[in-house]
Amino acid sequence: MFEKLGHFMYHRRKAAVILFVIGILAAGGIGSSVFNRLDSGGYSNPNSDSYKVYTYINDTLKITDPTIVVVVDAGDTEITDPAVTQRALALEAKMAKENAVSKTLSYWSAGGEQSLKSKDGKAGYILVYSQADAFSPESEKLGAYFQDHYDGKVEGFTLYSGGVGVVGNAINKKISKDLAIAEAISIPATFILLVFVFGAMVASAMPLVVGVSAILGAFFILYLFTLFTDVSIYALNLTTGMGLGLGIDYALLMVNRFREELHHGKNVEDSIITTLKTAGKTVFYSGLTVFVTLLSLTFFPLPFLKSFGYAGVSVVALAVAGALFGLPPILAMVGSKIDKGVVRKSAITPKEDGRWAQTARMVMRRPVAIVLLALMVLGIFAAPLKNIAFSQGDSRMLPASNAAAIATAVQADRFAGQTTNPVEIIVMGGAGKDAEIASYAANLAKVEGIVAVTPPQTFGQDIRLVAYESMLPRTPAAQKMIHDIRDLEAPEGTLVGGVAADYTDSQDGI
Repeated sequence: MFEKLGHFMYHRRKAAVILFVIGILAAGGIGSSVFNRLDSGGYSNPNSDSYKVYTYINDTLKITDPTIVVVVDAGDTEITDPAVTQRALALEAKMAKENAVSKTLSYWSAGGEQSLKSKDGKAGYILVYSQADAFSPESEKLGAYFQDHYDGKVEGFTLYSGGVGVVGNAINKKISKDLAIAEAISIPATFILLVFVFGAMVASAMPLVVGVSAILGAFFILYLFTLFTDVSIYALNLTTGMGLGLGIDYALLMVNRFREELHHGKNVEDSIITTLKTAGKTVFYSGLTVFVTLLSLTFFPLPFLKSFGYAGVSVVALAVAGALFGLPPILAMVGSKIDKGVVRKSAITPKEDGRWAQTARMVMRRPVAIVLLALMVLGIFAAPLKNIAFSQGDSRMLPASNAAAIATAVQADRFAGQTTNPVEIIVMGGAGKDAEIASYAANLAKVEGIVAVTPPQTFGQDIRLVAYESMLPRTPAAQKMIHDIRDLEAPEGTLVGGVAADYTDSQDGI
């Protein structure tokens, strides 16, 4: 099979190169749209109690999460002041008319709801609800708009725009910007290293061709995935890292073997055929192994892990395709010019007994000692992992100077509890269990981290309790609090949800 492929690639080299270049340019052009379609969430486990609560609240109670949370700071004036109230209501009305906003709610329009008032009485919340789901890419676009138009000095107030839409948009922008910087540094640095390794400019460019083509092609496939499912923004990190790494790795095997065959006196066609029969087969089966391993991630329930699977299988498949179908025709056209642009002559001269061969023989002479030494080194590097604490993406990922991070900090510092991210508790079939629910609510209020519990609300045969916590919801402290809540003696049918519970369920699930 690989021999036939070698013959085909050599004799159709011009057409193959043209198709390869056109395909990559088209994939890159379309795939670049993926940056605006990725989700900064994706941590929810559909089988968890928290997800059941989320579904119940959204589908049955028709209660949605606010997309934007705007802190309205009145300066030194109390927000109960009539003039402040008038201006705040006018500002809220203006926000309600913005495109993609479904409704708003504030301290002023809610009749002085205390949970929407700051501890010092000089700031209040305006909650903005999107027509789309709060955690969707469309809501992040709304978050970007509000951060541009409703942050800073507006209508005599100091506004701080936060919430999942604003924070999600800020995280996506930060990751996209950081990836661009990382690639601007890593690709030239990698080329310089490859020039040193290969000793020639032309040969050094070949691995980058495969690596970059794998990345651009994977962006296109991820774009196709976003048309019918959610894909996490963190899939980009895996795509760029693995694309460049595997592309270079596979191309190194191919280019080195091609050069060796040429140096042994074979013509270009025979060198291409032998390269595909040997190095090409190695690349194919190596890629297949990695592909199957990463495919397993798509069977996890958490969407962000599925996204890693989507990105992984895409970039591996394209790295292999680039090495087997894109690189050979390019090598066939370059031919003996592969050694053009000599930088280090010793690197282009074949060696039967170089340093790597000497190292391999040394390892084979002392296999036990080398294995023990390697295990000791790995153990030293792995030792810090015993204290590792995994977390999820929130405003803490952003620089402290970022407007979204500032808004989140203001909310945490000036308001008593996470008003916009409460613990949601649903007691299915709880109607008529007044004594049990009252006892449960009293014990709930005593849990460390809970600052307030609202009176029970009845919806048909079900009961809803809302508890406000003091800490950010996606933190180890919030995870401990949720475990403490679930350890309480509760009425039958009690489900604990909310952002903190969602975080806990995803962490426990992983």
